[in-house]
Amino acid sequence: MKIIIVTVCLGIFLLAMKNKFYSSPQIAEKTSDSAVASSVYPIMLHALNGKTTLDLSTFKGKKILIVNTASECGYTPQYEGLEKLFESKKDKLVIIGCPCNQFGGQEPGDSANIQQFCNAKYKITFPISEKLEVKGNNQHPLYQWLTQKSKNGVLDADVKWNFNKFLIDENGRLMAYFPSRVKPDDAELLKLVDQ
Repeated sequence: MKIIIVTVCLGIFLLAMKNKFYSSPQIAEKTSDSAVASSVYPIMLHALNGKTTLDLSTFKGKKILIVNTASECGYTPQYEGLEKLFESKKDKLVIIGCPCNQFGGQEPGDSANIQQFCNAKYKITFPISEKLEVKGNNQHPLYQWLTQKSKNGVLDADVKWNFNKFLIDENGRLMAYFPSRVKPDDAELLKLVDQ
């Protein structure tokens, strides 16, 4: 009897852990009411160098993929796929990496360390923001907008780990959320980018 109880408890635990890291993508439903969904464009980011501002409105007319990144994560090799995606779709897509140290302390470096890692290991050419918080009391305004339906007008989402992805359309409205396990070459993600 104890073995059955332990097995059931272990199964429930593993299912909970799977859901924590492997939630399903959330795709926004099409709406014709432009008042329902607000634009991301008023939100400003600082670039990793700390000197440049990333004005999201300069990307109007292109889709934007926002990804919370980390240098020491099991998902870090996705940098390679993100760079390939950016290079192949740069006429219609901008990718912005947002380094974050909130998940397992997997982005411990300062801006110089992060920049050096991205350049040396993955030759990243897409924009990278300053290190920021994607959840909690000090959540950056960008992630408040991305994760709260009351702000984005489309959906609520929880950033559960590194390399969660948010796709924004050409008008600055949220289109979809993808969890960490969804790779940059995922068919559903590519289909939305190409819409």
